[in-house]
Amino acid sequence: MPEMSLLLPLVGFLLVIGAIAGVLAGLLGVGGGIVLVPAFFYAFSVLGYEGPFLMQMCLATSLATIIVTSIRSVMSHNKKGAVDWGILRTWAPGIVVGAAIGVTIASSLESGVLQLIFGILALVIGCYMLAGRDTWRLGEAMPKGPVVWAMSGSAGLLSVLMGIGGGSFGVPMMTLFGVPIHRAVATAAGFGVTIAVPSVIGFMFLDIPSDQTPPFSIGAVNVFAFVLIVSTTIITAPYGAKLAHRMNPKPLKRAFGVFLVLVALNMLREVLFG
Repeated sequence: MPEMSLLLPLVGFLLVIGAIAGVLAGLLGVGGGIVLVPAFFYAFSVLGYEGPFLMQMCLATSLATIIVTSIRSVMSHNKKGAVDWGILRTWAPGIVVGAAIGVTIASSLESGVLQLIFGILALVIGCYMLAGRDTWRLGEAMPKGPVVWAMSGSAGLLSVLMGIGGGSFGVPMMTLFGVPIHRAVATAAGFGVTIAVPSVIGFMFLDIPSDQTPPFSIGAVNVFAFVLIVSTTIITAPYGAKLAHRMNPKPLKRAFGVFLVLVALNMLREVLFG
């Protein structure tokens, strides 16, 4: 068990990060996991768990928190009638399949490779948040048939490899096909459940030596960190959803894009240059 002098500051750090992640999940639809994964990476590293399964633990624990955050967020959005349940039902099967494939891939990769994947994808998302325009379109209506399976499956797969709830990929995909931004954010909040539930179940069965995981871990999921994060995100996620309907999130999205680019570059620097 880590010393209390080290553990207590990290507990405070995770509580603050959880509060921020909850607001961002509801406000921007980017998924709190995009903040939580680097936070868990830092916390677990400081505690001395820099083994070959470090990133798997970060992804799995982040996804576990997203189950709760997504349910809370989508319920808040639904009270305002903003969730498009038709899109959610159509995308759900493909997302589940993509998530299952994502767990299989993530479980077989080294932590450094997953760091590289996270850094590259976070950089792409950050650049899109900085340069993307609401007027960009690939079509005026959501596609149907095989295209839906390709898009939803990709969203599920990539989200698991990043430990996020799906909004970072789902929101751009929907807005590019004419779904209004507030409706896309609200609907993407529901993607998190379909991504996180099957992936967390898979990660819980990942066989990791007990000396390479923090205390209170089930497979790759650390229950202690999960409880800390959920205790704050469950409070702050509804506030993020309320803010999304009251303000223009564009300036904050640009600022978060800068932050995300910096986080991604730092992750890439660590894995490439040590």
